[in-house]
Amino acid sequence: MSGMDVHDILELDRGPEKEFITKDALMNSDKKKKLARKSDANTFKKPEGMHRELWGLLWTDNRDAPPLIPTDTNQGYKQMKAKIGSSKVRPWKWMPFTNPARKDGAIFHHWRRVADEGKDYPFARFNKQPEVPVYSDLEYQQHLHDDNWSRQETDHLFELCKRFSLRFVVMYDRWDRDKFSSRSVEDLKERYYNICNKLVKVRAPHGAEPKIRAYDAEHERKRKSQLIKLFERTTEQVEEEEKLIEELKKIELRKKEREKKTQDLQKLITAADSNIDSRKSDKKKASKKFPQTQKLHKETTALTPETTGIKFPDFKQPGAYVRSQKMKLPATIGQKKTKAIEQVLEEMGIEYNPMPTDEITGHFNELRQDIVLLYELKLALATCDYELETLKHQYEVLNPGKTPDVPLPETPDPLVDIGQRDDDSSRDNIDVVGSLTPNRKRKAALESTTAHLLKKMKNRV
Repeated sequence: MSGMDVHDILELDRGPEKEFITKDALMNSDKKKKLARKSDANTFKKPEGMHRELWGLLWTDNRDAPPLIPTDTNQGYKQMKAKIGSSKVRPWKWMPFTNPARKDGAIFHHWRRVADEGKDYPFARFNKQPEVPVYSDLEYQQHLHDDNWSRQETDHLFELCKRFSLRFVVMYDRWDRDKFSSRSVEDLKERYYNICNKLVKVRAPHGAEPKIRAYDAEHERKRKSQLIKLFERTTEQVEEEEKLIEELKKIELRKKEREKKTQDLQKLITAADSNIDSRKSDKKKASKKFPQTQKLHKETTALTPETTGIKFPDFKQPGAYVRSQKMKLPATIGQKKTKAIEQVLEEMGIEYNPMPTDEITGHFNELRQDIVLLYELKLALATCDYELETLKHQYEVLNPGKTPDVPLPETPDPLVDIGQRDDDSSRDNIDVVGSLTPNRKRKAALESTTAHLLKKMKNRV
């Protein structure tokens, strides 16, 4: 029991009453630390458009202003203070040295550690001298003699090779042109490598394969002459070359386009051949199944052109689909054929979009295929009549006063005029026949074919 409890029981003076401890007081909500805000004069915000990496280079975590001049402070993790240890400092001494690369015995001085006194110059190991072969008089007379090079010229060449470490451009500059004839860099290289290869072959032990150094002097001469010509070009020649390069690019583009068109044409020819083969196989199958209609089929195909008809979409993939999609005309059907189909359906009183049952869909597609076939027959007939009239006029021009003994058409065209209409609407005129009419034999055969097709279409309706 505490003293406060005793005072409370005896109802004695307890002094000033303290406030009851609440949850807020217990959580110390009133004594939250307020963050000290710096004045606006000392705060710097990153300018808009500046990358974060650049701002990090200009600004530090200590909020120090960027320095006006380069300094060595705050350079990342670099240790700027000197590390002073307890070990003794290694003494240095000003001492002389000689470079083994020099043959004149010159003496130089530099600072060096006392522990390294007496050691070789450390940079002497970088002095790599090439091995220039030495030949004797007997070897030169037996193997190295050349009519274009004298013995004195060869000796002078090898002396320069040893002196300038096979730097042939320097050797070409120091070549003694007063005593000897002028030689090019390629001539010096060719003579040197030929001698080296001959000496290697002669001195190689029996059975060992010598290491030959290949050098093509003629190739180097051509290469340098081409570079000289390229360097000495005029401005007009450079512009002409650029134009020729542009023309070459255009020619290559045209060649690629021709090749692409040839490939596309070849694909079309292949597709047409396969289509004809499949059509022939279908005819053979139909002739076996229906021998009675074989004769009529031959008569009609003799007058009708090759046509692929309408290829309606065939849904062989699994999944649900709407049957009306089978009656949708493909995009390959032209606008004139589409209008011809609409006109014939309108004349026959058939809806353009009938109820797509399974039976109606098949008959409706076959009907439109027959309409397209009729349309193509009419175009073929118009072409034949036009050619017949053209030949007639040519015959009359070549033979004035004579008429050809060819029965010309006299009766009007028996086909239904699909494209012709009295009203001048926005529909295109599909009838390309005009006033031309077929001859009598063709007309008779065509009338039978047309009647058969119309009867077939009416029976399906």
